[in-house]
Amino acid sequence: MKFIHTGDWHLGKLVHGIYMTEEQRVILNQFIDLVAEEQPDAVIIAGDLYDRSVPPTDAVDLLDEVLFKINVELNTPIVAIAGNHDSAERLSFGSSWYRHSHFYLNGKLARDCRPIDINGVHFHLVPYAEPGFVRHMFDDSSIHTHQDAMKTVIGRIEESMDHNVPNVMVGHAFVLGGETCESERTLSVGGSDCVSSELFAPFAYTALGHLHSPDAIRHDKIKYSGSLMKYSFSEAKQRKAVSIIEMQDSGDFEIRQRTLKPRQDMREVEGYLEQLLDPQFYTKQKTDDFLKVTLLDEGALIDPIGKLRQVYPHVLHLDRKIESIDQKNLRQFSSYREEKKSEIELFEQFYREMTTADFSQEKRDLMAGIIDKVLREEG
Repeated sequence: MKFIHTGDWHLGKLVHGIYMTEEQRVILNQFIDLVAEEQPDAVIIAGDLYDRSVPPTDAVDLLDEVLFKINVELNTPIVAIAGNHDSAERLSFGSSWYRHSHFYLNGKLARDCRPIDINGVHFHLVPYAEPGFVRHMFDDSSIHTHQDAMKTVIGRIEESMDHNVPNVMVGHAFVLGGETCESERTLSVGGSDCVSSELFAPFAYTALGHLHSPDAIRHDKIKYSGSLMKYSFSEAKQRKAVSIIEMQDSGDFEIRQRTLKPRQDMREVEGYLEQLLDPQFYTKQKTDDFLKVTLLDEGALIDPIGKLRQVYPHVLHLDRKIESIDQKNLRQFSSYREEKKSEIELFEQFYREMTTADFSQEKRDLMAGIIDKVLREEG
């Protein structure tokens, strides 16, 4: 049995003021071609189909188009759940008749834990749910964290689990030890959002969404699909891939990964403004990528982002290296009065921490004279 594990599409994503829908269309068209080539027995989408509970119309149209091509035109079963970015109610619409075309979409967690049987493999769909929702559903006042909630749900699944067939869980969670990035919204506020890997022991394979890297966790049977695209500069150095799982009747499996190529990558570039605007440098670059630029120049610069966008039209974020260092030092700065330092020593410490520049003897003599004058005037 072969299935493709994907998730975290985040359709309708807004990155630094730019909707990524057309970039997502390019990637998803490649994904459709991949499905046509691999001819899997099922496609898993492990949550976060949309980026927000009320997605833009273009994102809804794109999802409808992609799911129709995969499920109807390619006659491929789809197993999908809601993630923490999705609206469970909106995704649940139509799910009762979707099943007639082997489109299994669980937007809301249900007490009925019956699996989906596809070619002898049982898929258990566990959409994202807040601990409070699970507590109310199972009338269990002991459920307060995501760990408690997941333990309860998996315990209910185990009550009717057939251990003679491979069991695959499809979920959306933050497993303890996973590596996060800026794109992933915190699962809970004021409570633990982590679940332990031991909970998933009953399953031959756990197909997860939420963390955006396929390398987010190292585990033999628990895997993240990762997002199809980069959605923040914290993901700039992440690799993106689609996982293809071939599972035996015993539950043993092998994983292959295929890479999809975005039209525009998301990269970080660092250098001096003059260097970045030099044709000898930028002619070797893919200048239409989405860029975060860090300038090494000191001193004032006139309209640096305007000049950069004449060459790199999609500069989304501009940093100054010297400002970053200054801000870091500012955060570290504290009062040195308790150390019994003189006024000139305190000013020197302040100057170095705020500017990173050298406090020369000429500057020292100048400030010493000013401080002495002020102290004499104060009596």
